[in-house]
Amino acid sequence: MHRVSPKVLALLALLTLVWGTNWPLFRIALEELPVLTFRAITMIVGVAMLTAILLARGESFAVPKGKWPALIAASATNILIWNITTALAVLYIPSGHASVLAYTMPLWVALIGFVVFKQRLTGRLLAAIVIGALAVLALMLPNFASYERAPAGLFWGLFAGFCWAIGTFIVKRTAWSGMGLSLTFWQVVISLPPILLGALLIDGLPDHWPSAKALAATIYTGAIPMALGTATWFALVKLLPAQVAALSSIAIPIVAIVSGVLLLHEPLSPLQMVAIASSVIALWLALMPGRGSA
Repeated sequence: MHRVSPKVLALLALLTLVWGTNWPLFRIALEELPVLTFRAITMIVGVAMLTAILLARGESFAVPKGKWPALIAASATNILIWNITTALAVLYIPSGHASVLAYTMPLWVALIGFVVFKQRLTGRLLAAIVIGALAVLALMLPNFASYERAPAGLFWGLFAGFCWAIGTFIVKRTAWSGMGLSLTFWQVVISLPPILLGALLIDGLPDHWPSAKALAATIYTGAIPMALGTATWFALVKLLPAQVAALSSIAIPIVAIVSGVLLLHEPLSPLQMVAIASSVIALWLALMPGRGSA
């Protein structure tokens, strides 16, 4: 395993901070907004933010010839299906319980990589995946009663993680010549119309304005975690092996737990402490070279 560059570590730290600290803001926004309406607004804000950055930097919006099928597939798995399946999951189980299921994604990446792409797992990376699985299991254990009562919620949450894994491989294994930030822009743009239509048909038009606090949380979520966080994630996927990039996402729910403790004064359980310790060890094994590595 090669040493991870400071640039990659900086991107990982930024993504973990931005996505992890955003979970408490979800709670604030979703107290006043339906799920699909919230998702539609964040995506509109995200598109506006990405458009402004692309224009300011003079980057091209062009999609390379022959890449539209892969781009549509990436958008469907990374953005559209993710938003729909997680929205379906929270119809059956609490949103916090549903979100944990999405972070089975590294396990799906390892399984797909091994079975479909015949990717070899080193002993160090296999250990990181097993310990990372322990972290996810520790987060899931308190929620098993919810999953047992509502198996549909369990299914849709796991399916979200599975689709995220497929989307990770699509982004990783496609040559996006000349596409930087526009890769994120087009994925969000492609997924916006069906999400917007779903919000109008299922949630209906809002009959009142949300509070300033909920509106601020929603706008921030669209501008920073949706736009810049998603762009950072795709950059990491292109820079790291798929399994290592996937494992890096394990840190996100850990930061979410810590930020919930600090911002919302939520309790910290022994299982959450096990998850935190397991995640730190898994990330160390995945990102730091072993003895004798270049």
